[in-house]
Amino acid sequence: MLPSFLKPRPFLRLQGKSVYLRPPKLADYRAWAALRGRSRPFLEPWEPVWPEHDLTRAAFRARLAAYAREMEQDDAYPFFVFRRADDALVGGVRLFHVRRGVAQTGTIGYWVGQPFARQGHTRDAVETLIRFAFKGLGLHRLEAACMPENAPSAALLLKCGFSEEGYARGYLKINGDWRDHRLFGLVAPE
Repeated sequence: MLPSFLKPRPFLRLQGKSVYLRPPKLADYRAWAALRGRSRPFLEPWEPVWPEHDLTRAAFRARLAAYAREMEQDDAYPFFVFRRADDALVGGVRLFHVRRGVAQTGTIGYWVGQPFARQGHTRDAVETLIRFAFKGLGLHRLEAACMPENAPSAALLLKCGFSEEGYARGYLKINGDWRDHRLFGLVAPE
């Protein structure tokens, strides 16, 4: 019998309480570009610099191809987050830097469109991704990071069971500058 992380996933859809997660597909382009475009001033302080053509259909296609490769190689699992009540795209979550062998760990990241911020969708999505990582993929540990001034993100991670484990100076290049980050970890329950 194959371990769960090696089983094929023809249509991966994860159910949360008020959201569901599924890998992005080409039909999501318009909703994604509209939400990211509307939310740009809200998102930019927390993300890498957006490439000039980031919201184009061609860039989205390239993103989907990269996502497909990552999933096929068990390196990353990207998901768009949809509100169950009306199938509205509200954001995204991603499990990436999946490391097997003795580590059995991965890193999570997330974003939410400004119109859907502070409504519980991201917490629901992160908790759903945690269940998938531990039960579906058999990972032992998850990691996440956020900038010190991003109190809502830190609070979300703590509510989802993460513990703060450290501080990394110049950890990631965010919005054009190397930024410090608070580091969080979560170990699978026994």
